[in-house]
Amino acid sequence: MSQTDPVKARLIRSDESFRNLYEEHLEYKKRLDEIRGKSLPSEQDEIEIKRIKLHKLALKDQMEARLLAETHAVS
Repeated sequence: MSQTDPVKARLIRSDESFRNLYEEHLEYKKRLDEIRGKSLPSEQDEIEIKRIKLHKLALKDQMEARLLAETHAVS
């Protein structure tokens, strides 16, 4: 367990904007898993995979920035 896990759990429960980022990140992860589960992804699927990865990374960066700020505010 990383030191940000309790902070992350608290933010998911108490901060709507963080929770929205987290839930959107999970939706993108689920969609990626669906596409990757296809036996033969199409060219359009490959494009969507790249697009989703970019969005997912941007969401993760936003969440990490918030976690870092919260972790430093608490310590």
